Amino acid sequence: MATSPSIQMRTNPISAVLEWFGELGIFTAQVLKAAFTLPFEWSEFVRQLDEIGARSLPLVALAGSAIGVVLALETRYSLVRFGAKSLLPTTIVFAVVTEMSPIITGLVVSGRVGAGIGAELAAMKVTEQIDAIEASAVDPYKLLAVTRIAACILALPLLTLAASFCGVLMGWVTNTLIEPISLMRFINTGFNNASFKDFLPPTFKTCVFGLIIGLIACYQGMRARGGAEGVGTSATTSVVLSSLFVILADVVLVKLIILIFP
Repeated sequence: MATSPSIQMRTNPISAVLEWFGELGIFTAQVLKAAFTLPFEWSEFVRQLDEIGARSLPLVALAGSAIGVVLALETRYSLVRFGAKSLLPTTIVFAVVTEMSPIITGLVVSGRVGAGIGAELAAMKVTEQIDAIEASAVDPYKLLAVTRIAACILALPLLTLAASFCGVLMGWVTNTLIEPISLMRFINTGFNNASFKDFLPPTFKTCVFGLIIGLIACYQGMRARGGAEGVGTSATTSVVLSSLFVILADVVLVKLIILIFP
């Protein structure tokens, strides 16, 4: 008796993974083609930028503030223990700006935005709204995918800067509650002997995080099947996969930044 394709896929995870990457590659090619086809959907892009960027700002700022507080408390204890308390501002600034803010922002946005985009597009797919858009001679890749991916790419560095600002500020507040120090002295000490190459590459690497989050969330949403269950599955897989690939991309990008900007 012949085995159905669905059963074969379940019993052969390697084929399923390869098929997923192949379909993602085809989807990426379709998105790139739509991105370079005029006109651009500016009104939808601005709406998505507000949804992805502005509405994620409070959560990202809260996460950045928490990072600053925790780093100030933990590093202060360790540095005082080894007689290096004077390095506290530099440690906080470099830890927050170069690594903690980018990866935390990427994970926070992948959780909030990834689930939102995946669920929204999946709901449109299962209710045949995407088919209706295509039937009305509008490219769904340009209207739905390109605008969301572009908004993610632009919003992530801006959100990272906000997280870094909140992290450094709350690091100073936490430190000054224990041992008063002026904000100007804290900033001057923290950024002493630092250059733009120490901070710009880690911040702008989040553009890659935005590309990953937007691309995977849109792909998972626009391939949804199975009604309400498919919507939930798309939202869940969007968060899980985008978070996973953000972490993997961070590892690769850190190594590249070290090689390119020694």
